[in-house]
Amino acid sequence: MRIFALIIFLSFFHKYTYAGQDLQRNTMSDTGPATYANIDHLNNIGSNIFLRYPDSAHKIVANALILSEKLNYSFGKGRSFLNLGAIYWSQSYYPISLFYLKSAITYLPKDKPLYLSDAYRSLGRTYADLKNYKQAFADLDTASFFAGKDAGRLAEVYSERAYIYNINGNFSKALAFVKYSLTLNRIAKADGHIAVLYGRMASIFLAEKNYTAAIAYNDTAAIMSLKINNRRLLAYTYADYALAYNGLGQFAKAVDYADKGIALSAGLGLMDAETKCFDALVNTYALKHDYLKAWQCQKRFIAIKDSLTSIAKLKTVTLVQNYYDLNSKINDLTVMAVTAKINQAKIRSQHIIIRMLLFSMLILVAILTGTYYFYKQKILLGDKLEIQHKELLEQKKLIEEQSANLQKVNDLKDKLFAVIGHDLRSPVANLTNIIEMFDEGYLTAEEVHDLMKNINPIIKGVGLTLTNLIDWAGSQIKGRNLTLSNVDIFLMGVEMEQTFIHALQVKNIEFINKAYPGRGAVADENHLKVILRNLISNAIKFTGDKGFIKLGTTIENYELIVSVTDSGKGMTADETEKLFYLNTHFSNSGTSGEKGTGIGLLLCKELVELNGGKLKVNSTPGKGSVFYFNLPMVKTYV
Repeated sequence: MRIFALIIFLSFFHKYTYAGQDLQRNTMSDTGPATYANIDHLNNIGSNIFLRYPDSAHKIVANALILSEKLNYSFGKGRSFLNLGAIYWSQSYYPISLFYLKSAITYLPKDKPLYLSDAYRSLGRTYADLKNYKQAFADLDTASFFAGKDAGRLAEVYSERAYIYNINGNFSKALAFVKYSLTLNRIAKADGHIAVLYGRMASIFLAEKNYTAAIAYNDTAAIMSLKINNRRLLAYTYADYALAYNGLGQFAKAVDYADKGIALSAGLGLMDAETKCFDALVNTYALKHDYLKAWQCQKRFIAIKDSLTSIAKLKTVTLVQNYYDLNSKINDLTVMAVTAKINQAKIRSQHIIIRMLLFSMLILVAILTGTYYFYKQKILLGDKLEIQHKELLEQKKLIEEQSANLQKVNDLKDKLFAVIGHDLRSPVANLTNIIEMFDEGYLTAEEVHDLMKNINPIIKGVGLTLTNLIDWAGSQIKGRNLTLSNVDIFLMGVEMEQTFIHALQVKNIEFINKAYPGRGAVADENHLKVILRNLISNAIKFTGDKGFIKLGTTIENYELIVSVTDSGKGMTADETEKLFYLNTHFSNSGTSGEKGTGIGLLLCKELVELNGGKLKVNSTPGKGSVFYFNLPMVKTYV
């Protein structure tokens, strides 16, 4: 008891002494995944809203970047840099965008190829806006490689290629790539990108001076941009409207759309879109020969452009300052991590000492437990031996019962051989006498023919007996296999009537086939033939002259009931109870002295049960018998 008390004390000492460290470790492990999820969530929000609210998106993504640095979450840093690059691109700060996009590529892991595809695609578009088309195509090729078979990513790459070809005046290639991109975006169900593509097509037709087509595609792009709230696309749409209406000479509409585009671009910080709108506005007044207003618009644009350039410089300075502040925070976190590792090393050494003491105690407890275990095993072994002794006695009893059953089967075999030998001897002897008398001239061919008519049923009965015996003996040795199919009882009845036509004619017995034509049963066809052959043969055997035998079917509880009814001499209740059992079965002589072994009914019973049914009999002495059994119906009829 003192040993157990000491172990309990040491366990509590170990637990509460280092509870603070365990709590800290658990908190860190629990916080990690939750923070990663939070970072991914922030990046998802920034990615979704940067085209509508770039400044808000910038704050959210910057927060995600700081959290990623704190946890050294590479994937989070890569996505944050990618989103920042996209945000600055959307505001036309292309050099800053390039800085962030290239930073994203260094952090995004290779097992995230779709994000790498996004990064290289954004780089390609940014280089295109900077008119470095060679580098733009190289980055777009890399983006296609990482996109693999992703329809949405490939569609965006094709869209950017179309943009470059449009700028360079290759309008046929530009249209072809827009169509490729539209097809893939419809597969990906990317409505946002489809809207951009309609704007891209408007720009292509505008460059070709097909102003009517440009306005038509611009209408679709504008409607979709309002639906998905893509204000950046809407700003460029206004600029394209102004240029198209200038081309058509509708200057009032051109001025209206240029003013709308300037207002929206200014609010979003879209320098390129604003420049495009001012150019269209200046061009409008120039075409109207209102050079004063054209000069005023030009002057206003130059002032705004200078202001935007100053703001861009300030943002660049702020960005660099934020970058260095972030590095300072990372260094502080690194120092804290090193200190934490040193403390953890000390705590681990203390844990090792305590665990060694606990291990020594556990060895002692194990020795005591082992001694007790072997004592209990000795008692259990005695109980097990007693149980085994009882099982041996039960097995001995079972063997004795099996031996008795084997003796019964052997007795049945001897009986069958005796009956079969007797039944075969008489027909064979009769055939031998007929042949010898015919050879010696005592019988004519006509007399032999008449004699053969009488002996033919006997020979067939012997043949059926031999078949049943071989079939039954084989089943006892090897078992049976089922080959189920759709069996038509009516057609099988027609076949049985032809098989026994001679025996029926000899006794003048009417065979009535009342089975439902076409009503199928699920059974083994060969088994069913053996069953019906034996039942009809028995019916012929025990039915006198001018009697009848009827094959019928009825439906009960989704099963087909097959019956063979005869007008023969019937059986008593005591006889019907003995029919289907190996030790009590018997065989009576037929109405014309036909012999049998009774093995046929045993075979029928076995085959019926093998096919999922049960063989039964109703019989009345002097009035005949009905043998019937059930089979599953074909599902079509159920």
